[in-house]
Amino acid sequence: MNAHVVNKGLRCLKWLRCAARDLQLTGGRVALSGALAISLSPGTFAAEMNIRAEFQPDSARPNHNTFVNKTPNNSGYCRYYPADCERRGIYSISAPVYFNNVATIFAHHADPRQGAMITVPGEWRTLTVTHAQTQETEEVRVRIIGFGTTMDTSPHTIHDLVPNASSWLDAYNKLWNGQRWSVAPPPCIGKSTSLFDGKQFIFFWETPSVTTACGKQALYDIPYLIFRSLDFAYELQTPNPLQMSSGEYTGRITYTLGPYQDFDMGDVMVPRDTLLTLNFSLGVSHTLKVDVPPGGNHVELVPKGGWHQWMFQGRAPEKLYRDQTFLISASSRFKMNLQCQYVIGDTCALDNKKSHRVPLDLLVTLPNGLGREDGSAVNRQPLLLSGAGTQLFQPNYYVDKRQATLHFEIQKQHVKDMLFQEGTYAGNVVVIWDSEV
Repeated sequence: MNAHVVNKGLRCLKWLRCAARDLQLTGGRVALSGALAISLSPGTFAAEMNIRAEFQPDSARPNHNTFVNKTPNNSGYCRYYPADCERRGIYSISAPVYFNNVATIFAHHADPRQGAMITVPGEWRTLTVTHAQTQETEEVRVRIIGFGTTMDTSPHTIHDLVPNASSWLDAYNKLWNGQRWSVAPPPCIGKSTSLFDGKQFIFFWETPSVTTACGKQALYDIPYLIFRSLDFAYELQTPNPLQMSSGEYTGRITYTLGPYQDFDMGDVMVPRDTLLTLNFSLGVSHTLKVDVPPGGNHVELVPKGGWHQWMFQGRAPEKLYRDQTFLISASSRFKMNLQCQYVIGDTCALDNKKSHRVPLDLLVTLPNGLGREDGSAVNRQPLLLSGAGTQLFQPNYYVDKRQATLHFEIQKQHVKDMLFQEGTYAGNVVVIWDSEV
């Protein structure tokens, strides 16, 4: 009997040897960074940022099923402190959004909104990402976990504002209640050391998981103040990539900027842009590959122990069978189907070219890590022409080159009929692994 397999979309040239159709993704939390593009339209001032993440299964880390940030992390806090960002698993984005004061920040202002303050959207927000071809949708959650910027007092120097300071650092400490801006007021937490010169001070704060204002009271008048960028870090919660289709998923979320908006710097520090849109692109590249040992595309069915008992004792075999092992790598859901040269009922048949056919039972056993939708194991599951029972298999983690088995069998009652017929029984069987579930 000759048999071969196709992986739909990439036809296998040999039985059970399939190159992967694009399929790869697992849930988790990941912080990402973004590349920027500015888009302006009449009446609207908006900044847009493109964020790219990808999932590919890694045979060296089969249980590490998360997206990987593919957006350059070359701006904001992490540009200056990459080791700290790597250690803590965060990424920073520097959006070209300016905030500048529209009035003097007066010393000892009682209302925090009349000074320099920071409020960012710390709660989780949900956006929908959509597959470009299938229109499948998944939900992604994002939250802001940190904020920073470059504060600029130009054209004044820090010594112009604080004339009796002994140094730049002494002046920055005396300008604000609670010392310099790298020392964050509760509930924010300072996450940077001081980077500054006579006019500019760079800082980054970790912000709370709820939307809460953090600010400092000025102790000297500040005629001019600019936040030269909107630097922030964020976390992303993704759906389970192993249950997603291969391809591109895109979606967006828009934040408002300005007084009493999502990013709120008070009533005096007003942004140039009023909207900030994050454009998400999630790429999924799954693996589905099947390999069989050389010669495995030709299956010969024999009795257990060979033909000895029939030839010398006249005892009919209990059944004819062959267990054909193969290796499977899979990071995506898939289904299995049959195509047959000869058909009996819902399965394939073998034919002796003399008008006699017998049904061939074909069953599959999959390795641990590949199961049914309910998570149960796949052990000797019948493969039928109708596809019943094999419409959905899915990985619990990336399965890489694990052994599986196809069981070929002819049952005893049909073996007895074959023994009294002439000719060789043969037939072609096509086994299909289909990633388009």
